Amino acid sequence: MKARFTPALFAHAEKLLAELLRFEHPADAVVSRYFREHRELGHADRGFVAETVFAVLRRKRSLEARCGGEAKPRRLLLAALACFGGWSQKSLEPVLKASEVEWLGAAKAVREAELPAAVRCNLPDWLYGALVAQYGEAETAELAAALNQPAPLDLRVNTLKADRDGLLAALAADGIGARPGALSPLAIRLDGKPALAKHPRFLDGSFEVQDEGSQLLGLLLAPRRGEMVVDFCAGAGGKTLLLGSLMKNTGRLYAFDVSDKRLANLKPRLARSGLSNVHPARIEHERDAKIKRLAGKADRVLVDAPCSGLGTLRRNPDLKWRQGESAVAELVAKQGAILAAAATLPRPGGRLVYATCSLLAAENDGVVDAFLAAHPDYRIVSAGETLEKQGVALPGERLRLLPHRHGSDGFFAVILEKQP
Repeated sequence: MKARFTPALFAHAEKLLAELLRFEHPADAVVSRYFREHRELGHADRGFVAETVFAVLRRKRSLEARCGGEAKPRRLLLAALACFGGWSQKSLEPVLKASEVEWLGAAKAVREAELPAAVRCNLPDWLYGALVAQYGEAETAELAAALNQPAPLDLRVNTLKADRDGLLAALAADGIGARPGALSPLAIRLDGKPALAKHPRFLDGSFEVQDEGSQLLGLLLAPRRGEMVVDFCAGAGGKTLLLGSLMKNTGRLYAFDVSDKRLANLKPRLARSGLSNVHPARIEHERDAKIKRLAGKADRVLVDAPCSGLGTLRRNPDLKWRQGESAVAELVAKQGAILAAAATLPRPGGRLVYATCSLLAAENDGVVDAFLAAHPDYRIVSAGETLEKQGVALPGERLRLLPHRHGSDGFFAVILEKQP
């Protein structure tokens, strides 16, 4: 990447960062649109621009502290490259103005240890306070450090078309460094971030890109052959595809979502997967008639609830700057309503998995505990015991994944069983 560094590339990063710092749209959407508008940028160039602007989003507070009153996109980028990117002033000479040399030296001299804790962790005050209340100061610092690193690239093997050992061998033959995932028996973790969209094994459906933690949610639901299963908030269908493969392409799998666009994104993935048991359907809301028709009939239901997404800050660092406590409170109310609606679907003895990619207790234990208080016909089934049967060693009644402990995105999940 460094060998390709040019003033033109820096100018692209500066222009893109200025758009991102408005926080009007999700960062990944802004970046994708920018690259569509600038197709002259090759894979390596796009990689440099994206990694550089995301580095600023991850460390925005501490970079602003280093920049003082001059926290404009240009200076934030220079500080990120010099302070956290390992770039020397000499390597930055192609873009560094003479008037900026002394300033950049002062920015590099700032001692992180002297910054306030929330600034040092690059978290807004409200989020830092919430995490300290849950984990304490020491572990919050570890968690923040992990969240401020780029996420690795994980694949999920589609067991209808491939096995992990065979796929690892195929990737190695193509010069792609990879190893088995540490948690999911279906996961492969890549050493870098190669372009995969045109890889033959991607095009034939042998694998999908999916975080290892996300894969464990499908294993928690543990659907069986021939069952009726509902993915209640399917989105673009990553977990839907996993559930379908776990069902061995039998039974009936409904993929519900309120977004036509997200369900449209599922179609090409579904075609590659080889699955024929998936039935995507758009719903208006959690009380839609399509849902009411399935009441009491489903064997398994997955509720990957809309949430703050704070467990995914490694790949979506803008989320911590685009949300506040009021947004979380609104989400908690929405999550409770969705969970209550989804709970009408399982038959007696059926199971429901409630999951989020949030780090906050309010969206996780708080929602589940309120649900259980209002629904005595449901009980918790041990997540750890369910995963152990599938060769995954993660003890505990409720699944809690954290990047600094598990190397995955942050996830919470609980298995709820409807009593006869």
